[in-house]
Amino acid sequence: MSDDDKFGDTNAGFDMQPDFERFAQKNDVFRRSWWDEQVKSEKSRLFYDTYREPLESWRKADGFTQKDYALRNAAWHVSDIFTELKKNEDRREGFSDALTSQREVAKGKTTFSSLEEASQEIKRVALGFGAGEVGITRFDERWMYSHKFSDMSGTERPNDIPAEGFPYVIVTAQPMDYDLIKTVPSALSGAATGLGYSHDALVVLSVTQYIRNLGYNAIASMNDSALAIPLAIQAGLGEYGRNGLLITRKYGPRVRLGKIFTDMPLALDQPISLGVKAFCDTCRRCATACPVGAISHGEPTAERYNQSNIKGVRKWSVDGEKCFGYWVAQNSDCAICIRVCPYNKDYTKWWNRIGQRLAGTPLRRFMLWLDVRMGFGKRMKPKRWWRGR
Repeated sequence: MSDDDKFGDTNAGFDMQPDFERFAQKNDVFRRSWWDEQVKSEKSRLFYDTYREPLESWRKADGFTQKDYALRNAAWHVSDIFTELKKNEDRREGFSDALTSQREVAKGKTTFSSLEEASQEIKRVALGFGAGEVGITRFDERWMYSHKFSDMSGTERPNDIPAEGFPYVIVTAQPMDYDLIKTVPSALSGAATGLGYSHDALVVLSVTQYIRNLGYNAIASMNDSALAIPLAIQAGLGEYGRNGLLITRKYGPRVRLGKIFTDMPLALDQPISLGVKAFCDTCRRCATACPVGAISHGEPTAERYNQSNIKGVRKWSVDGEKCFGYWVAQNSDCAICIRVCPYNKDYTKWWNRIGQRLAGTPLRRFMLWLDVRMGFGKRMKPKRWWRGR
């Protein structure tokens, strides 16, 4: 198999259309909530404020009490420190701008006997720093934002990561806490997201500095600069799911993604096949569970719900306006589509690994029946989480 076959769009499952256009970060639904009157509202402002400022009054509903918000916001704290570090320079690092490395690149370069040895070492280091999964792919300009967008100044800026200088991308997946995700929807469950991003910041910054200490250039990136899911697919971390998320082998959709752009020569990983497309064709559980109908019951399509979907790729997409509207209404993020997904399992248990294998075979309907019978995907009451189950 040629490199074009191994690392190309067909193997990655990408169905590119002639009218493809690179995505502008301004059109991300979260960015739109700062400038677009269709998404922006007083409630959306309050939604963001409550991540950093205490509410004037607290709800009595289970999962939305003061201590639930307290834990959620504490989980975000490390990520917030990096995000706010250079706000006086109109930079929201990790979300609008890449993370700044505090140390220079070493003058001498460490050499390796092969690209494979270099990749194995980088993966060992990333896993040692706390990454859940690591993959490596080549730079693909199609997934880079055409322009970055500043929430603070409301302005677009050129994407400042050049293709010429960073031919490799290391993609990391940070698992979110399984039990916290079970409590969705709740403010408590938002702690899983915050911890994912906080761990992500530590991992990508540490691995980036390790590479720079070896004498190679590297840039740490989280939600900024590029679309993470297609890069993760190319790096062999998983496949697209109906819920618009990456489905990974070790954690299902329960991950947050980080990226490191580098000039360190590395061996590339190939896309993998878990049988997700065929399974999602049958399942539709996320679409049924979504309280606002933001997830399609139909086939993958190149049609867009709105400008928050990328143009020119045939795939399952989510209606970001409906999704974000629900987040704002409940004043915390939602991950119901993650909680109910049959791939959302604790794969340290052997029976769940067997279930994942069945999902990739013609026995997938039997696996779905078992999933329901065994009670997977049901919500855990937040009070139960606080009691230690």
